Amino acid sequence: MKIKLLAVGTRMPAWVESAVEEYRKRLPADFSLHIREIPSALQGKNPDIRASMEKEAQAMQRSIEKNDYVVALDVRGKSLSTEKLATRLQYLRDEARDLALLVGGADGLDESCVQQADERWSLSALTFPHPLVRVIVAEQLYRAWSLLQGHPYHRQ
Repeated sequence: MKIKLLAVGTRMPAWVESAVEEYRKRLPADFSLHIREIPSALQGKNPDIRASMEKEAQAMQRSIEKNDYVVALDVRGKSLSTEKLATRLQYLRDEARDLALLVGGADGLDESCVQQADERWSLSALTFPHPLVRVIVAEQLYRAWSLLQGHPYHRQ
């Protein structure tokens, strides 16, 4: 199973890169995490936010492949426990599907991405800075994988 995190934003701080890489290297090749950075389309003093979000959405949609199960990470989405996340990931792996997780920019995810998604998941009712979302997603994917493997990383 290949997991793609399609996230608006480039040039993450070193601590984000380091933390994400730590979890990525713990995951096996058959449960790999790949991050595709989508450049923010916001430019100038008074950017057209709607047009910028549409441009970002188009870039994300070009990165989605036919076999991808698409999940929009959205505050209005379904909250999952780690156990439920592990169950969903196991189901997708059993179905031989890859996963594409969509993370919008500062103004959120364009509605076209939300509509295209097979599901919407919420990481929390809290609002997180976008760099931190990458770390949270990487850690939770590793935690879910470890739970599926019976590894002691996740304690209940």
